[in-house]
Amino acid sequence: MSEIPPTPLQLPPAHTAVKGLAAIVGFLVLVEFASGILQGYYTPIYPQIAEHLSISEGDINWFEAAQLIVSALCIPLLARLGDLSGHKRVLLVSTAVTALGSWWLAFAPSFTTFLVGWAIQGAYVVWLPLEIAIIHRRTRRSGRQELLTRRGAAILVGSLELAVIVGALSSGLLVDSLDMNLLLALPAVVVTAVFFVILFGIEQAPGDDTGGIDWTGLALVTVALGVLMGGLVWLRLDGAGSLLGWGTIALSVVVFAAFWRFELQHPDPIVDVRLLSSPAQWPVQVTAFLFGIPVLGGQIPLSTYAQADPAERGYGLGADPAFISTLIGLYVVTLAIGAFTLPLTTRLLGGVRRALVVACCLVGLGYLLWLPFNSETWHALVNMGIAGLGSGALVAALPAAAAAAAPPERTGIATGMTNGTKTVGGAIASAVFAIALTATGSLDATSEQVAPFGGYLTVWAVCAGASFLAALALLAAPAHAFSDRPTSSAIPG
Repeated sequence: MSEIPPTPLQLPPAHTAVKGLAAIVGFLVLVEFASGILQGYYTPIYPQIAEHLSISEGDINWFEAAQLIVSALCIPLLARLGDLSGHKRVLLVSTAVTALGSWWLAFAPSFTTFLVGWAIQGAYVVWLPLEIAIIHRRTRRSGRQELLTRRGAAILVGSLELAVIVGALSSGLLVDSLDMNLLLALPAVVVTAVFFVILFGIEQAPGDDTGGIDWTGLALVTVALGVLMGGLVWLRLDGAGSLLGWGTIALSVVVFAAFWRFELQHPDPIVDVRLLSSPAQWPVQVTAFLFGIPVLGGQIPLSTYAQADPAERGYGLGADPAFISTLIGLYVVTLAIGAFTLPLTTRLLGGVRRALVVACCLVGLGYLLWLPFNSETWHALVNMGIAGLGSGALVAALPAAAAAAAPPERTGIATGMTNGTKTVGGAIASAVFAIALTATGSLDATSEQVAPFGGYLTVWAVCAGASFLAALALLAAPAHAFSDRPTSSAIPG
């Protein structure tokens, strides 16, 4: 880059910050293109992956749960490192880890090895928060920081969703003509290429924060999430009446409480719970958690339901992978529309909060419609089109809203935790949905592999309910939480 990276004591002039923004966003769009490939590529071929690994379709949800848990643990650590050492440097590290996981998947021969690779690949979840933090810092002296950050976020998310279409169409068209190992290697090639895009295209800037890494806090939250997922696994094996399962979940709540108390007393917490519990932040973070249930936890059930043969099961759309790719493509178009039109809808509805509330209600309505309308292709198109409009707006707006309510040196952790809480919500939902979609309590691949229709109804009802609760959470935020104002006023007292 021709420009000299700014130092902590000297930011670029206002006109330079805005002038260089377009180039930075352009390179970041390429990063989000890779992210979109990862998020769309596998969805049409989940049943084929299950067949390749000789597992049931309900057990595919455990891949998602494992990846989301690892992602949730990566986000606070990487976001904190971004605030300390610079967001570009951490973006490079997370991209390298994602590339490793992607290559691992291409050659994983079993359920366990694939699970490990899938979990490692989850490091990409921090990309968007780090990118938004880069934009937020670059526009600090522009006089329009929050507005430009939201617009940049909308462009990135819109680009991501368009890339999801490319990924979904590619895998759906290639699944019948390529060996599974070669098919799974293509996303790894894309992620490896984008590593060099970041290396040479994004300017390095030093971190704004000081201090160290709270390894004890990271260990506590790791144990808490691990115990929680262990309890859900026991419920999966022994059924909803498992005392061991519920007891383990109760123990995880105790560990979470200990983690929260420890973080309150730590000078440099891995998760800034004081910031996250501030009146302007917690509604955004709760919304992100609840939004993670449909947007992350609901993906695999939709894919397996759409490919279920109604002649054999009495439910499903009977679609093949190529047609599923088309359905995903149409759905993702609505996500892109929701993201790209966020600035317009914000003006029309009279504010960011109103736009987000409407977006949550659209997601809830889309999933609620699955309950009566689930037997025809056009039902799926209408339902997911409605949910997609709201989802696109939320993906674009939540990190920017968190950044607006955070002090400058904490934008990385604030934006990162919107993905972190969303990821935890999705991980818990994936595990719960794996239980709901399992006909038996066995992990044996030779057991019954057909998911009950009632399990899908449960999935859709939970997704709808979570979305409407998210709308209520946003209403609890103070009026100034989403305004365009200097972020220094957002420092919690």
